[in-house]
Amino acid sequence: MNAASAARDSMRENHTVAAVDRVPGATRIMGVDPGLTRCGFSMLDMTADRKAHFVNVGVAGTDPARTLDQRILWIFNAASHWLDTYRPDALAIERIFAQEQVNTVIGTAHASGAVISAAAMRGVPVFFHTPSEVKAAVTGSGRADKASVGRMVTRILGLNAMPKPADAADALAIAICHGWRGGGIGSGINMSAQTQTHQGSRPAKARRAGSLTPAQRAWMEAEAKARR
Repeated sequence: MNAASAARDSMRENHTVAAVDRVPGATRIMGVDPGLTRCGFSMLDMTADRKAHFVNVGVAGTDPARTLDQRILWIFNAASHWLDTYRPDALAIERIFAQEQVNTVIGTAHASGAVISAAAMRGVPVFFHTPSEVKAAVTGSGRADKASVGRMVTRILGLNAMPKPADAADALAIAICHGWRGGGIGSGINMSAQTQTHQGSRPAKARRAGSLTPAQRAWMEAEAKARR
């Protein structure tokens, strides 16, 4: 096998993408943990009673030795395949923070743009959630570590094992977060509320502060700190 063939073989998804019937009456949500080397993709159905039903999860990876344009195209094609196969009602993606390492931010931004473009081409609305918001949504703490997030995702979805690598579990957590807090399915959160972020999304806000759960309060505190 030559070097070119090896590089092509390394740029593939570590899962099978196949159509799955939607849970009756559910909202289908695609969650994405963007990354150029590893991009986590997830799909779940969320019913009005806030029950999350697992559909699929996986990671699309690219080889750093490949040219940037080919890596971005690979992520775009992988996202397109997921979107065309599962036809989600919404795509939730992690919002990028500039305080991360510059190289990491740039690569993540490239992958994020590819995924967002694929969704926009298909008319799928895109929503952004901060890492702290996602952690608070699934664990009750905006400072939870990846292991805690993975354990809670496993428990929430009733999986037999924790999704790996962490990018896969994070993608599921983002989808769960949007289903519970993103609005449109009785979550009590209005995505059109408050101020616009630097990426064009609008942070969520609870309609009645007095009805917040501990997890919701933790999320709101984490989100407020992220906007400072």
